[in-house]
Amino acid sequence: MTTSILPCLSRVSLLLLLGAGRVAYGEVGAPDDSTFVRQAHRRAVFQFDQRFSILNGKVVGINGLKGGIEWRGRWRAGLGVYRLSGGVPTRIAQPVGTPPGTRDEVRFRYLAAYGEYVFIGNQRWELSTPLQLGVGSYYTKYYFPDGGVRRTNREVLFMLEPSVAAHYRVFRWIGLGAGAGYRQALAAGKQPEDEMSGVIFFGRVKLFLGDFIKVVRGHERLFTQQGLGPAH
Repeated sequence: MTTSILPCLSRVSLLLLLGAGRVAYGEVGAPDDSTFVRQAHRRAVFQFDQRFSILNGKVVGINGLKGGIEWRGRWRAGLGVYRLSGGVPTRIAQPVGTPPGTRDEVRFRYLAAYGEYVFIGNQRWELSTPLQLGVGSYYTKYYFPDGGVRRTNREVLFMLEPSVAAHYRVFRWIGLGAGAGYRQALAAGKQPEDEMSGVIFFGRVKLFLGDFIKVVRGHERLFTQQGLGPAH
């Protein structure tokens, strides 16, 4: 009788140990799984996307605002609008007859559709691969010594911007991020003499609108770590 009970107890003990191991390593819904954040519902995400790049040998800022939808905590898609924060001196020879002392600047702006894939992260942080496809225009602006201003015709410009980005949630509803990538510019017509392509690096302030609404509706404290879990 004793010999028949012992193998059964051994099998039960083994099953209990295996079950405990799965829980300990996050195989059964552990909250600290760092593969990615699983969210079954969709939520809106907005970003102030400040980009920097090198244009004609000068570091310039590109101001941007993006809005989109996130689903399953792993995919994002949406639209953004960007513009060069200030004019940059061109490399183009000024037209014949231009008065001495004339200042010229190249400017551009564009609308971008973006997609983003989160390949690792948790409730606190994440690492992702954004890709943007944009279309816009560029032109040259001339400032004459007498105060006059003239602008050339706009030329169509296409942008392809692959990058790698990361962000860290400071609070449940807002996070800070940064990243780097490359901007490839393609002109539809006349090729720009100014160098529009180049390395990009950026900083972000991300507003998680869905979480913000939940915090406000639930009368929760804004500046709290609730819902973020342990930091890793």
